[in-house]
Amino acid sequence: MALTRNESTVHEKTGVYTHVSATGPVGIALGEDIDLRLFFAQWHAGFAVTELANDPAKPPSRSLQFFNAQGRAVHKVFVREATDIAAFDAVVNRFTQPSAGYVFGKAPAPEAARPDADIDAEGLREACAAMQDTHEFFGLTKKFGVERQQSFRLVEGQFAWRAAPQAVARLLDEAAVDGLPIMVFVGSGGCIQIHTGPVRNIQPLDTPRAQWINVLDEGFNLHLRTDMIASVWVVEKPTADGVVTSVEAFDHAGELMAMFFGARKPGKPELQGWRDLVARLPGVQELAHAA
Repeated sequence: MALTRNESTVHEKTGVYTHVSATGPVGIALGEDIDLRLFFAQWHAGFAVTELANDPAKPPSRSLQFFNAQGRAVHKVFVREATDIAAFDAVVNRFTQPSAGYVFGKAPAPEAARPDADIDAEGLREACAAMQDTHEFFGLTKKFGVERQQSFRLVEGQFAWRAAPQAVARLLDEAAVDGLPIMVFVGSGGCIQIHTGPVRNIQPLDTPRAQWINVLDEGFNLHLRTDMIASVWVVEKPTADGVVTSVEAFDHAGELMAMFFGARKPGKPELQGWRDLVARLPGVQELAHAA
C-alpha cells in the first residue's frame, strides 16, 4: 500500500509499483494502481519500520517510510497480504544503513507572496491563454513569480473561479452517484500520488477534534479534513486537447490539500460529465464553458 499525505489529506493506493524510472532528481511510477511523481531533492531520510499490532494475534505492521529534512513524511510503503515478503526483505537488507545518523531541522519560514501590483497580470493571462499542456502552469508561476492562489486571483473570471468549501464533499458524492471516473492528486512536497477511476463509498466522519470526508474503496482510500478547507478554486487550463478543468482545495496556511480532475488520457478531451458536475458545485460562478 502506497501512502502519501500532507497536513490535511491522506491518499492510500494498494497495488504494484511498476514502470518505475528516474531522471536525475525526478522519478515516476506509472502502474495501473500506483501512479506517482517523485521529487527526490525533498527526500532526506528513510526507515524500515516494524510496529506491533494492538491485537497480539495479528502480525506486526511493516513499512518503508521516507521523510524530508524537516521530518515531514514524503512517502510510505506498507506490506500487505499479497506483498512478496522475500523481495521486501531483500530491499531492506540491501539498503540498511544503521550509521546513517539522520539529523532533522526546522522548516524554513514560507516565502511571502509578492504584492499583486508587482505581478505582470496581463502577461500571466496571455501566457495562460497560450498554454498547450496543463503541466506548463507550474512553469508559468515560476516565470511570473506568483504564488498559486495569487495566480488564480489574478486570472479570476477568465481561467479561475471560487467555490464553496463544501464543494469537495459534494464533488465526491456526485462522482460516486454518477459513476464518473475522476483523478485525485495529493502531494507531500516530495511525492504526488494519483488515483484515476471511480469513487464509490463516500463516508463523512465528525469527531470532537476534526471533520473528515473519506473514500473507503477497495484499493483506494482518501481521508480529507473538511474542517481545514479554507478555499476552493475551479481552474480551467487551456491545452491542445481543449480546456482541462481542476478543482483545487487549500488549507488555512495556503497549502494545497488536493486536486481533482475528470479522468482523461492525453490526446482526449475531458469528459462532459465532469464539466457538468463542476458547474453544479456550490458557490461556483457560471463557467465560461457552461454556456
